[in-house]
Amino acid sequence: MSLAKQIEEKLVAEFAPVHIDVQCESHLHNVPAGSEMHFRVVLVSEQFDQLRKVQRHQKVYGVLAEEMAGPVHALALHIFSPEEWQGQAPESPQCLGGEKKS
Repeated sequence: MSLAKQIEEKLVAEFAPVHIDVQCESHLHNVPAGSEMHFRVVLVSEQFDQLRKVQRHQKVYGVLAEEMAGPVHALALHIFSPEEWQGQAPESPQCLGGEKKS
């Protein structure tokens, strides 16, 4: 199972989201081909009602502690309550690390 799928399954089990999108963005970074290290997560759940952004991030990091301690190098989180969700999240910025500096 891909790491992106593993992340998605853990988040679905914990947060019962109304929307989830987990994308591996490693190919956009200066890493070996086939790497799974950089991820973008869009997560919409009723469990985020009344929580500040930092509390939402802490909950997600808690669920993904094993992945964050190991293979995951970067995790872009876009976390919303259903009332906040507008149907799309910001795109990830261009990577300027390593050989991709402009």
